[in-house]
Amino acid sequence: MKFIDTHTHLYLEQFSEDIDTVISDSISSGIDKLFLPNISSETTKDMMDLCKKYPKTCYAMMGLHPCDVKSESMEKELLHVEELLNKKKFIAVGEIGIDLYWDKSTLPLQKESFIFQLNLAKKHKLPIVIHTRDSFNEAIEIVESLNDKNLSGVFHCFTGSVEDAKKITDLGNFYLGIGGVLTFKNSGLDKTMKEIDIQHLLLETDSPYLAPTPHRGKRNESKYIINIAEKLSEIHEISIEDVADTTTNNALKLFKI
Repeated sequence: MKFIDTHTHLYLEQFSEDIDTVISDSISSGIDKLFLPNISSETTKDMMDLCKKYPKTCYAMMGLHPCDVKSESMEKELLHVEELLNKKKFIAVGEIGIDLYWDKSTLPLQKESFIFQLNLAKKHKLPIVIHTRDSFNEAIEIVESLNDKNLSGVFHCFTGSVEDAKKITDLGNFYLGIGGVLTFKNSGLDKTMKEIDIQHLLLETDSPYLAPTPHRGKRNESKYIINIAEKLSEIHEISIEDVADTTTNNALKLFKI
């Protein structure tokens, strides 16, 4: 039984003292592929170094996170993304998108950054990994307007409604990234997922954030994919082996691993 953590920031400082143990524990738990979304030029080296150390386990994405979109540095940051995509191999363009939780004032810049990177993904025929905190409507509108056969991806950390999920699946080549929020007692995501075919889902942790129950409030780790998978198997009344097979195949198909 094999799983893939399709979204984990294991290169961050929260793992600096025990990263080897964290990855070993993940592999021992059956999560033997870990997909790392980038944040900005400040995280690129640490991410790439980790992938170099674990070339058969860690896979890198390249992108500028919407929370790091700033007027004074956006042009330089996007150039960094573009140059790296031209030089090295990545599995996706990410983490990109829109975040209106922390700063609504940068929305025009965030949209510009999102569209620029979305078009880079088309050019390089790579999937996109989309961040949509408090911004699902703004993000889906952009993706719908630019969607074509060269566009695919995942809406990371999906927490929306059945209607939101249908908008994603109607795009054709997009998945829903499901993480620890699924296990939260009052999130309501379990009720939404009951209505969504598992063929549309990917599993992710977003480590070190959003640890699932019973680890909520602690540092998240990739090995906790198991807790998310168990909840999904319970919701859909299928075996955890079926969850593993389907979500892993979905990830391999999208990211072309």
